[in-house]
Amino acid sequence: MERTDIDAPSDAPSDGAARNPALHAEAVQLLRALVGNDSAQFHQDQFEAIEALVSGGRRALVVQRTGWGKSAVYFVASLLLRARGAGPTLIVSPLLALMRDQVAAAGRAGVRAEAINSANQLEWQEISAKLEADEVDVLLVSPERLNNPGFREQHLPELIRRSGLLVIDEAHCISDWGHDFRPDYRRIRNLIEQLPATVPVLATTATANSRVVKDIEDQLAAGGEDVFTIRGPLARKSLRLGVLRLPNPRDRLAWLLTHLEELPGSGIIYALTVSGAEDTARLLQKAGHPVLAYTGRTDPADREEAEAALKENRVKALVATSALGMGFDKPDLGFVIHLGAPSSPVAYYQQVGRAGRGTPNADVLLLPGAEDRDIWQYFATSSMPAEGPANAVLAELADGAVLSTGALETRVNLKRSPLELLLKVLSVDGAVEKVTGGWRGTGKPWHYDRERYERIAAARVKEQQAMLDYESTSGCRMQFLSLQLDDPAAAPCGRCDNCAGRWFASDVAEEAADNAGQALNKVGVDVDPRGMYPSGMDRLGVPVKGKIKPAQAVSSGRALARLTDLGWGGRLREIFAPGAGDAPADAALINGCVQVLAQWGWEQRPVAIVSVPSRSHPQLVDSLARGLSELGRIPYLGALLAPHGGPTGGPGGNSAFRLASVWDQFAVPPEGAAWFAANPGPVLLVDDFADSRWTLTEAGRVLREAGAESVLPFVLALKA
Repeated sequence: MERTDIDAPSDAPSDGAARNPALHAEAVQLLRALVGNDSAQFHQDQFEAIEALVSGGRRALVVQRTGWGKSAVYFVASLLLRARGAGPTLIVSPLLALMRDQVAAAGRAGVRAEAINSANQLEWQEISAKLEADEVDVLLVSPERLNNPGFREQHLPELIRRSGLLVIDEAHCISDWGHDFRPDYRRIRNLIEQLPATVPVLATTATANSRVVKDIEDQLAAGGEDVFTIRGPLARKSLRLGVLRLPNPRDRLAWLLTHLEELPGSGIIYALTVSGAEDTARLLQKAGHPVLAYTGRTDPADREEAEAALKENRVKALVATSALGMGFDKPDLGFVIHLGAPSSPVAYYQQVGRAGRGTPNADVLLLPGAEDRDIWQYFATSSMPAEGPANAVLAELADGAVLSTGALETRVNLKRSPLELLLKVLSVDGAVEKVTGGWRGTGKPWHYDRERYERIAAARVKEQQAMLDYESTSGCRMQFLSLQLDDPAAAPCGRCDNCAGRWFASDVAEEAADNAGQALNKVGVDVDPRGMYPSGMDRLGVPVKGKIKPAQAVSSGRALARLTDLGWGGRLREIFAPGAGDAPADAALINGCVQVLAQWGWEQRPVAIVSVPSRSHPQLVDSLARGLSELGRIPYLGALLAPHGGPTGGPGGNSAFRLASVWDQFAVPPEGAAWFAANPGPVLLVDDFADSRWTLTEAGRVLREAGAESVLPFVLALKA
């Protein structure tokens, strides 16, 4: 929960206190119990927001910096409304970490708070009983829960009927223009429209520019209600911002190794990719620094433990991706370091706002990289639907058809995550709905809003340029971020590196540089074999289902590196960049691959090398296979045949369509079977790139059926 006693309170009573002294006195007593401080007073505008909700029953938007105390507003307002006979407050909250913090903080202050989300569905019956007995003051709900058929149909109507206050936390997620837009948040407009006119609504955020504010106001005003907006200064006086440009990833990691212990207290080191965070954490741990990795790949229980370790100062830092963002609250967080820049100043402000909430000083340093733009582009995904896939989904769900997401994957060529996102967008637009058993069309007309989606895409590009401008500005950095948020109080901070001079060291210890270089030159990533065929392959003309037979399966493979890796990843991104063309592998690339093979630890050395016939990089794959053959003295049998022209379609797409595109497209030359019979042992299968891994799986199957004892896949690049 955000603390309210961080900044010095105003001694002067607010206008609200003068107008309503009895309510103010009651609210102050609740505030003091909430924060555990007998002398606490409201910040400017806090009581005004509470008064608008409690006395006026209004719809309010609060845009205030992190640490200002937005959660105190809705907890105090909830208790005041409950004391006046209102029902429980319903809070839509985006992250499990935020829910855990808020429930714990509320409980310490006597607020009976419960949460329902994907992590505690089994507790819903108990929570429902407490609601029925009127033993819950605040219920926190994840936005995704609003579209769960059982919750939506069985429980949400009663919650709406009884609710005393609706709170939308991190409300910038409502807006298409917000830096963290989430389709499920757009359902909240429908929720607001269903509320009785007497129920107040509060939306809160710390990261909204004028366009986002206007968008939120329009949604809060559903039904013609006025919206009371409170917008305070967003600059954080405790933060000392800086930018340090270093020439390459090695020097940035070496700077961390050299200076991490000099940073105040404990903090967060942000990386742009999962592999970047994990590799950085391993390097720092090896050097003796107490750090933990925190990414979307981290097990939920391990995430919770990592959060606790940082809050209790048992670690110096969490090395995290954006998975550690909204909702994590540690008032004394001493620093935030970025290895690579987020793609917008607003997203950057949101992340650095984790620091310095309860301390007078906190250090924030950005170490941008030349590869940042490539990584932004690599991860560039839109939360807006593409017209073709959207129409394909609607066609499949027409005429009352109910299909699961898995069944849709055999009908529409989208990977699971983009397909789920598309279904959410179509659901919010009213074109489809989630029901027991899957999804179905509503029959309502849906039109592709190309102009809107193009405007949003253009805004994202503009945000990326603004982030580059932040890095190079000679003006005040806090003022720059405040202006990006359209803060009317934006002014020079007097603390950042441009205002007061560089406050951080820039030297790199030689030993640290050597260690960082060795870590970045590390090669070898596991390529896990496929174990199951996608369901419903018969619909695509592929006669397989269930587990892949052991006699047809490939073994665990290796890649030189991931495309997102800090070291070799940069070189591989150049090779596989759109329009990069095809060229033979150079000596450095082949030598790196030889290192992978030398470290593989296979039980038996390969007896032959076979390559996959590549459509996009034939010179690269052939030269790589020949180079490995020559240096490893392993016979190269050439490329597999493509009797039907080779794989159909392009890269990407979901597993079902990728398997269908490569099925029965490879063949072993007639002499191959005889060679395998005379030379039993593993075959090294060489390709350029692995994403879905179905090309390797299918090529491996035909090799196994032709007599290869086992197949060891090897690729240059693994997507992630």
